[in-house]
Amino acid sequence: MFFDVAAVLFDIDGTLVDSTPVVERTWRTWAAKRGMDAEAILRVCHGRRSEDTIADLLPEAEREEAVAELAHMELTDLDDVTALPATTELLPALPLNRWAAVTSGSQRLMRARLTAAGLPVPKVLVAADDVTRGKPDPEGYLKAAAALGVDIRECLVVEDAPAGLAAGRAAGARTLGVATSHDAAELTADRVIADLTACAIDVTENGLVVRA
Repeated sequence: MFFDVAAVLFDIDGTLVDSTPVVERTWRTWAAKRGMDAEAILRVCHGRRSEDTIADLLPEAEREEAVAELAHMELTDLDDVTALPATTELLPALPLNRWAAVTSGSQRLMRARLTAAGLPVPKVLVAADDVTRGKPDPEGYLKAAAALGVDIRECLVVEDAPAGLAAGRAAGARTLGVATSHDAAELTADRVIADLTACAIDVTENGLVVRA
């Protein structure tokens, strides 16, 4: 399948970077302190902002402190963060005005994880602190396309989580799912691949051609 697009908008966690061990470890520690079911949290937290997940779990008065605690735990635990297959070859070859990242993590955390994984930090990175509504809301993807100066309908969103793919569809972009953290059957996209080793990107005069 070919996608002829102006730009590619990538999610980070689970799409470019494997941070699953860190995410699961920090959420389990956080949940254990509160006597909560970590497995239930892990079933719904992937692809969402931490503050949105925590808002479903705690009363409003406790949320700010809980979000800050989780953020600190994540920032001090980068040892297991690694680049996912093919990302170290694909990303450096892309012009900076042709790709962006849209993430449910904070600017500080996502820049730290990309650096820890040895991946480039994009010129346009829309993070949790840049939006008022997280995925599956399309706000982040719409902001990224606008920052690149391209029409969202001419973008390809690459995501590993149902919430992120829903955000891409709601924004009006085409979607490519990578089954790195969820079963392919759970992902609704124009195309689903195992990981980015099944993807090639050619730079053209007017944009990119993505072969999946």
